[in-house]
Amino acid sequence: MKVFLIGLPGCGKSTLAKLVAIQLGRTFVDLDIETMKGERQSIADIFTTKGEAQFRALEKTCLTKWCTRSTDFVMATGGGTPCFLSNMDLVKKSGISIFLDADINEIAGRMMNTELAKRPLFAGHDVDTIAGRVKEMRTQRIAYYNQADVKLTGSQISVDQIIKEILTLEGKP
Repeated sequence: MKVFLIGLPGCGKSTLAKLVAIQLGRTFVDLDIETMKGERQSIADIFTTKGEAQFRALEKTCLTKWCTRSTDFVMATGGGTPCFLSNMDLVKKSGISIFLDADINEIAGRMMNTELAKRPLFAGHDVDTIAGRVKEMRTQRIAYYNQADVKLTGSQISVDQIIKEILTLEGKP
């Protein structure tokens, strides 16, 4: 079955999806990386040169391509993926969706030490400003995220928790 991890930037989607995929013996897909590969540009560069609307269209094309594949995978979506162009409907029709609802301050702290801090919305800001922006983003996106099949909350969401939910939804003990 196809598994989609959704949630805010910095909530752990990519890290956890990779580990879950390894343990389940499935392909790991990072939608942001797949979108960047197709354009040979970073997310920041795509936003700068082509704009958000074009980025979202490219992201939708890439998501659709993966959803039509017959093979199982575990995908880390982009933070905004579920919120645009009916992507959440596509995700729900294609497999299992899991919302990783990590603590906002935890996310902001993580972002300070990663490439996410270079993205246009967060670049050059301190941890408090980033936390404020993440909180705003959560408010705007929560209605989409809450459509997920499963919601896992907290700052220490584990691979084992995710695998347990996947196996339960797949009808396996």
